[in-house]
Amino acid sequence: MIRELILRGEVAVVGLGRSGQSVSRLLRRAGARVYASDAAEADPGIVAQLAGIGVDAGTGGHDLDRIAAAAVVVSSPGVPPDAPPLARARERAVPIVSEVEVALAFLPAAKYIAVTGTNGKSTVTALVAHLLRALGLDAVAAGNIGTPLSDVALKVTPPAWIALELSSFQLHDTPSIDPEVGVLTNLEPDHLDRYKSLQEYYADKMRLFANAADRSIWVTNEDDAEVERRTSRLPGTRHRFSMRDERADAGPSATALTWQLLGSDFVTTADIPLLGNHNIANTLASALAVSVADAAHRTAAARERLAEGVRTFKALPHRLEVVADVDGVLWIDDSKATNVSSARVAIEAMTRPTVVLLGGKHKNEPYTALLDGLARHASLVIAYGNAAPVIEADLAGRVPLVRLGSSFHDVIACARTAARPGGAVLLSPACSSYDMFTNYEERGDTFRRLATMR
Repeated sequence: MIRELILRGEVAVVGLGRSGQSVSRLLRRAGARVYASDAAEADPGIVAQLAGIGVDAGTGGHDLDRIAAAAVVVSSPGVPPDAPPLARARERAVPIVSEVEVALAFLPAAKYIAVTGTNGKSTVTALVAHLLRALGLDAVAAGNIGTPLSDVALKVTPPAWIALELSSFQLHDTPSIDPEVGVLTNLEPDHLDRYKSLQEYYADKMRLFANAADRSIWVTNEDDAEVERRTSRLPGTRHRFSMRDERADAGPSATALTWQLLGSDFVTTADIPLLGNHNIANTLASALAVSVADAAHRTAAARERLAEGVRTFKALPHRLEVVADVDGVLWIDDSKATNVSSARVAIEAMTRPTVVLLGGKHKNEPYTALLDGLARHASLVIAYGNAAPVIEADLAGRVPLVRLGSSFHDVIACARTAARPGGAVLLSPACSSYDMFTNYEERGDTFRRLATMR
């Protein structure tokens, strides 16, 4: 359907971030006429590059009439559904699809394992790709993890396997999603600054299962009651992972500190080179997804390769990443923790007295859910940025807390003064970065740089 639509008339690409740029290139290679626009002022170099291949790129606003006349609109994940260009497209009944939807149309032979959930999906996606490569397969990680799927589709020879991370925003406009294996890591409140309700957010996550059939294979979290409730009657074969249930397809073994996969001992806790119990769950989900994707992945030899793949995996940047050890204080970058539930998991993973940095752009979530973990592990909470007043109102008087403004230098200086040898400083903000930084990567990189400055 997409390949037919793009040749009927002009394609309007809304948003010129990484995915918007990539899909514009893919569409032009396919012979489509492309108008790409962004509300913000884009890098002139990017505009020039796109113009060089025939894309009519405009920044600093959108031509709404032109978008309304398009054959199809491709929406970038950062563009809210009620943004004027998308609202105008819906008024004129113009189809709206995601960059992922377009890219999938140009990857008919690729097999993909799709991963979504509130937390852990980037780690699971990266580990799935790593484990597929450990089996000797040509595999890449793409999607919300940072590499647009259109970049993969632009390759002369696309890989045989793709680990595809999907946000709720991407799933909203990807109706053809139909993976070899679909993984749902968990469901927790998030993005309530964009969604009208929690149920609306969960509904977009459940679009992963839009094309569920008897042949489908799903991997879900048995320990998450919301996931269990929403997936219990899905068509297809469902495989569960669990931190508690020995009967799960991946979970604890009868042997202490050993984790089993499909009924056989797989790895020990010491084999998993990632911080926190949540990363044990992520490891189980990843290994299970790869194992059930193909019968050839379930042999004894394949199991050994998968176990070795687990042992050699490295933590992703900005996800409980130890970036410095300064005078006996560990500095841990968890900038990707952009919601309360992911920050809670990080705080509960700490084993040292920890100065916790909370702040950024408020996402309409209460911070009281952090209290138990903070009471056990935090020597101090530093609240900063746009969310600081709300964080202070939710936590002050219940945990040690200081409130600062929007100077990240001041935040780091305060943390350095408060931390003691044998302790840690944890950046796990529970907020988006957009009040002070362009993205969570810039926030994490700044944290790393300032941590080592004297």
